[in-house]
Amino acid sequence: MSKRTAVFSRSDEVILRSSALLIAILFATAAPGVISNAAAQNRASNAQWEIPRTPDGHPDLQGNWTNQSMTPIQRREGLAAVYTPEEVAEIEQGYVDRTVEGALASDPDRPPPPPKTTISAVDSYNDVFFERGNQVAVVNGQPRTSLITYPSNGRFPALSEEGQRRRQERRDGRSNFGQYDHPELRPLAERCLTSYGSPAGPPMLPNGGYNSNYIIVQTPDHVMIMTEMVHDTRIIRIGSGPKLPEHIRPWMGDSWGHWEGDVLVVETTNIHPLQPYSSPDMHVTERFSRMSEDAILYEFTVDDPATYEEPWSGQIPMMAMPDQLYEYACQEGNYALSAVLSGARYQESLEDQGGND
Repeated sequence: MSKRTAVFSRSDEVILRSSALLIAILFATAAPGVISNAAAQNRASNAQWEIPRTPDGHPDLQGNWTNQSMTPIQRREGLAAVYTPEEVAEIEQGYVDRTVEGALASDPDRPPPPPKTTISAVDSYNDVFFERGNQVAVVNGQPRTSLITYPSNGRFPALSEEGQRRRQERRDGRSNFGQYDHPELRPLAERCLTSYGSPAGPPMLPNGGYNSNYIIVQTPDHVMIMTEMVHDTRIIRIGSGPKLPEHIRPWMGDSWGHWEGDVLVVETTNIHPLQPYSSPDMHVTERFSRMSEDAILYEFTVDDPATYEEPWSGQIPMMAMPDQLYEYACQEGNYALSAVLSGARYQESLEDQGGND
């Protein structure tokens, strides 16, 4: 992993969970010079800032945080590692434009949308439900084009031969079934077993859609990180106690932390093989550094030679979130899973009737 660097953030970098139109107005009226001055003032205030500490003397990581941003996990082909100021302005103005458009009232006399040809093309939520982030991720004053920092191209490394074999094996197995034949074939997130993407981790990655928010609670011998989506919760034990036996594999693995100076280092093994990016041999190292009043620098390295040709690492700023996290009700109030399965059975019955004619 590259050398740890400080996070410098702007005061309006926190994702605001209020009216989308109000957010758009605030950003539309903020001139670039004002934002730059805010960044400079924040850097100046951080010069006198001292790390808050718990009663046992370690940095206090507690609070509500979000890691959502407009920076993708992996870099688009052809981009440099850092955006230019002009690219940042264009990207963030795009957020403003989409927010303003999405907040407009719908025309009650509008015609119906054109018919869709595939399931994946069906529209889903109204834009107000999304929290994709309103600014790019800034680390050490650099607006990053990807959250992955190693390999140097900012992209996932190639799959190893073993990783390719396992992926093809899964594809071959699934090809024996229709995608709605039974609930176990549906994605884990759709079944509300865990969140989609990897917001809970490890590694803890923003999902690019919504609810990539966290509550961190800390004691001398434990750190708890609760993810808003599907209220997934990691319990990290501090120390070097006995690890779980190899055959016991919780969804988010067996996590043990220790302090290296003011940095919390977490080592995780025994990750469940159905989690993203993983094999039974996957090992994840995470580093949590309190960098300012409103920022934690989260760093990670994934080492999984059974899946990838080389390790991969990243840096993600976690920004303080002034609002409370909501209860995330998934299957508890969502009947989509039974609906898609019953819909598939209905389609099959129509096909059977047609075959008897």
